[in-house]
Order: sequence, then structure tokens, then C-alpha cells
Amino acid sequence: MTLPWRLTNELARMGRSSRPMAREPIRTAAVLRVPALAVREGARAVGRRDEVRGVALREAWRAAWLSRALVWAAGLAGVLALGRVASWRSFDPAGLTAPFAGLGDLLVAPAARWDSTWYLAIASGGYHDAARTAFFPLYPLLIRVVGAPAAAVGDPRAAYLLAGVAISLAALPAGLYAVHRLTALELGPETARTATWLVALFPAGFAFSAIYTESLFLALSAGAMLAGRQGRWRWASALGALAAATRSTGLLLVVPLALLYLYGPRADRPPPSSLRRGLARLRPRHRAGAELAWLALIPVGLLAYLGYLALATGDPFAPFSAQAAWYRHFAGPLGGAWDGAVAAWDGMRQLASGSRAHVYFAAAGGDPIRVALHNVGDFVFLAAAAAALVGAWRRLPAAYGAWALCAVALPLSYPVGPEPLASLPRYLAVVFPLQMWLAAWARERRVDRLALGASAALLALLSAAFAAWQWVA
Repeated sequence: MTLPWRLTNELARMGRSSRPMAREPIRTAAVLRVPALAVREGARAVGRRDEVRGVALREAWRAAWLSRALVWAAGLAGVLALGRVASWRSFDPAGLTAPFAGLGDLLVAPAARWDSTWYLAIASGGYHDAARTAFFPLYPLLIRVVGAPAAAVGDPRAAYLLAGVAISLAALPAGLYAVHRLTALELGPETARTATWLVALFPAGFAFSAIYTESLFLALSAGAMLAGRQGRWRWASALGALAAATRSTGLLLVVPLALLYLYGPRADRPPPSSLRRGLARLRPRHRAGAELAWLALIPVGLLAYLGYLALATGDPFAPFSAQAAWYRHFAGPLGGAWDGAVAAWDGMRQLASGSRAHVYFAAAGGDPIRVALHNVGDFVFLAAAAAALVGAWRRLPAAYGAWALCAVALPLSYPVGPEPLASLPRYLAVVFPLQMWLAAWARERRVDRLALGASAALLALLSAAFAAWQWVA
């Protein structure tokens, strides 16, 4: 029995007496019992809250470190079995991903590949190259701050590399913790456990321990949603601003947080007393208050970056113009999906014919068969994400579906000419509402272990390829 009902019963019993002389002692005893009940119920609530936090923390740590052990084992095996592509030096001429020589470089191989070179270059040298401005500043700034003491007395390349890995490894459990808490609130504790593992074992989850922004962005975006779900709007907005300084998608956290504020569910507001139907569902359940203004803080993360670029380079819009250096162009989400479908169809035809003629990625000299496989695989991820997006909209509160839609639509709107859906599997790794829905769907059909096993197998395969300097996502 909850505290309000027990207090009501005690207060009602205060007046129940057929003997006037006995009424006053009974009333006094009842009044004395009310604070005691409040203390006991409060202690129980604190205990339950601490237990929920403890379970989430344990699951997050377990999923983080066991999944990273898989990534590292598969990555090391991939390097030993496949070696490194002969052209890897052209991607990292300064040797930023290989500062140790010998065994040391082998051990960090699963964490330092491809875009890692850009983040390390920004951490050590800033935004001197226009192409670097496509990478947002918070993560390389943290690398610079964390690695600065060691860089002052040793090799800066090694210091910044280790700092980047440490930041990613520290942020991952925080992000998984927030995902577990959110899923437990919406779908229950058992589904929360499955969702946490689905995020940790996501096929492109090798990026969670690499010098990439995935772990940091997951921690900030899921943390912002959890803070909003708890009614802590200052924290939600501050985390959202940091997310917007990490990746451009972070700016769109304004949308789900505003929906949480206006429509719920929110821990700082009571649940609706009745279900709404039809157009009445569009009317906000909660009035806009002063706390809603905190969401205006979220764009500050992006604006601060643009302001810095205006002072440092004279071009505040450099991150947008730099997209052309990566063969990206604006086509809208439907245009990006169409380009991905065409590339997948061309890829299937090329695989069926065995032709090694360059259809995509000729400018980059990519192997035609491998590029065809990428285009087909990218579209499979898109199709799966579309199905999960529909499921998230139907099963979860609107704020989660809105965040998933925003997080998928933005990268989809800027397809890459040589590989339209390039990096999409990696972008999907942090769209946690999709994994929340998949966890519920898989548990209901008792295929959750199968889903986790298949995801872990794909994660191991892609981790091995990534560590060997094979392009994955």
C-alpha cells in the first residue's frame, strides 16, 4: 500500500469512535503514527531507488566490459590473421594511430583506425585543415585536456591516443546505464537488461571503444533523455548542449525533450488519469512553464563551435561546407534512402555477375566487390532500422520515437556519392530507442538470446575487419 493511501486510512481512523472520552487518546496516537509511516515509506522508496540504480550500474558495467573484451579479442585476431592493408599509411601519414611500434601498436589496433586519425589530429593540432571542421569539437577537446599532462613529458601521439581510448571506455558504461534506466522505466527491468546488451553488442559497436564519438554521444544523449524523464530539466538541457557540441545530431535533442516536457511521461508530474483518443491526443498534457526555457540551452553547444570557427578561420559555416570533402550532399531523408536503395540494387547485380568494374567508389580506389557488399549491407541496416522505428513509435512514448526519427533522418539526408549510406550502421549504434523496441519484441517472442548471439557474431566480424584497416562503417 502506498504512502498516501496509508496516511488517508490513518487520518480516517482518527474520528472513528463511539466513545467520546476515548476519542482524544486515539486521535493523538494516530497523529503520532502518521510521521512514523512517512519515515518508513520514505526509507522504502529510497531503498527501492538505490536498488534500481545498483542493478542498472551492474548491468552497464558487465555489458560494457564483456563486450569490449569481445571487440579486443576479435580485433587482435583480425590484425594477426589479415594484417594491415598496404595503403594504411596513406590514411595516417603522421602515424597517429601507431605511436608505440611493435606490440603496443597491436594492442591499440581495435581502437585506433580511420576517423580516429582525424580526432587525434584535431586534438594535437586544432582545426587548421578545412576538412577537419566536419568533426565536432567536444571529443577532441577532451582528448587534449586528458592527454595534456602525459603529452608534456612524453610522446604526444601516444598520450592523446590513450586519452581518447580512456574517454570512450569511461563514457560507454555511463551511456549503457542511462539506457538501462530508461528502458526499465518504460518496459520493465528484464527488457532493460536485454536492451543494454543489444546496445553494447550492436554490430557496429566496435566504435564504442574506438577513438570515435559514439560512446560520448550515447552517454550525453541518453543521459539527457533520462534527466528529462526524471523532470531534471537543467541537467537535460546541459547534457543536450554538450551532445550538440559532440555531433550535429545532438542539436535535435530539443525535439524529444520538448515532447517529454509537454506530453510526458515525467517523474515530476502525475500520470494521466484517462486515455485520450483522436485529435485530443495532440493536446499537451502539461502546461509550458519556465523550465521549458532551459531547452534553449541545447543549441549553445553548436553555436559555440560555430563562433569559435568564425574567430579562428573566418568561416562559421565551415562544418557544413566541409561535407563536400567527404562526397556528401543534401538530398533529404527520402532522397538518401532512395540513393541507398539504388546502390544496393547495383551492388546485388554486381555480386551476381561477378563483375569487377567500378560502379561506386572508383575515385577512392575501393575494391568493387567489397564496395558492392557494403552498399547491400548498408541498405539491410536501413531496412531493419525502418522496421524498428515503426515499432518504437507504436510501443514507446512519442519522445523516444521522435528521437529515433531525428537521429536516423539527419545522416540519411546527406548521402555519400561513392557509398550513399556510408557509416549508417555506426550511426544507428547510438539510436537506443531502436534497441529498446527490439529488446521488447525479442523477449515477447523468446528470441532475445538468438538476437544477442547474432549481434555478437556480427560485432566480432566487423571488429576484426576494422582493426585490420578494412573499411567497415
